[in-house]
Amino acid sequence: MVLGIFIMRILNPGDYGLMAMLGIFSAVANTIMDSGFTTALINKKTIRHEDYNAVFWFSTFCGIIIYVILFFSAPLIAEFYNQPVLLNLSRVLFLSFLISSLGIAHNAILFKKLKVKQRGIVDIVAVFVSGVVGLIFALLGFAYWALAIQLVTQCLVATLLRWCFSGWRPTFSFDFSPIKEMFGFSSKILFNNILGQVNMNVFSVLLGKYYTDTDTGYYSQGNKWMIIGNTTVSGMIQGVAQPVLVEVVDDKERQKNVFRKMLRFGAFVSFPTLLGLAFVAKEFILLTVGEKWINSVPYLQILTIAYSFSFITNLYCSLLLTHGKSNVVLYGSSIIYGSNLILAFCLVPYGIFTMIIGCSILTVFSNLFWHFCAKRLIEIRTIDLLKDISPYFSLIVICILISWFATLKIENLYILFFSKIFIVTLLYIAILWRMKSVLLRETIFFISKRRF
Repeated sequence: MVLGIFIMRILNPGDYGLMAMLGIFSAVANTIMDSGFTTALINKKTIRHEDYNAVFWFSTFCGIIIYVILFFSAPLIAEFYNQPVLLNLSRVLFLSFLISSLGIAHNAILFKKLKVKQRGIVDIVAVFVSGVVGLIFALLGFAYWALAIQLVTQCLVATLLRWCFSGWRPTFSFDFSPIKEMFGFSSKILFNNILGQVNMNVFSVLLGKYYTDTDTGYYSQGNKWMIIGNTTVSGMIQGVAQPVLVEVVDDKERQKNVFRKMLRFGAFVSFPTLLGLAFVAKEFILLTVGEKWINSVPYLQILTIAYSFSFITNLYCSLLLTHGKSNVVLYGSSIIYGSNLILAFCLVPYGIFTMIIGCSILTVFSNLFWHFCAKRLIEIRTIDLLKDISPYFSLIVICILISWFATLKIENLYILFFSKIFIVTLLYIAILWRMKSVLLRETIFFISKRRF
């Protein structure tokens, strides 16, 4: 975040808009390379070297083929957006997923073995090194090239570190029979993830096609900060959700208890983090990246409110996958993503904000759909879902309202920003403590135990 702030102060919205136009191609290409095999490997009770080796070579060959296809498709991409600079920019940017393809099997090993600490180190080092590289190139005046080089560097560092931490090495044996065994399950994950990536990037495509690169840049930055906040939250949960749910899949009652505790923890951290970010969005943007990005504030607020509920979708999909219901995940995602795409296209003539608000509302209510798809697996009722998440949502809304009224007269931007955060945080923790929240006390105990 800190390195991103420095880079954003140097570059302009148009630079980010150009990168956002290419986001959908990289996202879909990465999804095709993984092909759902990471999830399939996690779901397997026992895994052999041959399984990882088959996934490694499959991902590598896919990476090479897809890069060649997109390399020669670059002129068409540039023509579609009427942006000649995308010709060479895309060819450099697409190197990122070619490099990433070499680390998919290694990442699956770290994920399967719950190497959360090692995966955290990989991400932190990769982001830091690439951020420094991106900042240097931005200072040297490379504009949008700085962002492309930053992304390629991040993928390179992450892949190298995954090789180091996993301790696994591929062998030159091309036995793809494990791929055939997993393909029935993984193919559904593949199509589901492709739809998800298209859905996530559709606004950048529509904005790039029907609006200016500056408008696309404003949206991409609002979306970027939302993703940082959402990734922070989802990383805490998704890093362990599916492996842990797989371990207790044979005990329905225990899995239900584990799942509900994950729901409560998700609500405990997601609502204050993302709704809090929406609350201080204006001050955050002005203090960090400057007034030139003020138009990204509404996008940030809308997106963070909508995606504060996304942990529910992630958990239900993980639950379905642990029971081998990849077909339900695929069909359900197809309905939701298809509806979202149709709605987005229909709302294009009514303006950017109308389009984003409409699709955000659909995103929130799609959680109920996933609940009804999965509730029979562990016999979780709708009232159970509401009991687990509504106390935290209601509490943070009340804390935000109190903080808003308490800071109405503050004019200094710095004092206003930190006052809002301090009041909301203090009230949220104090009220939960007063209510004898088990989750809060367990979290404090865990943190204190780790520190001392």
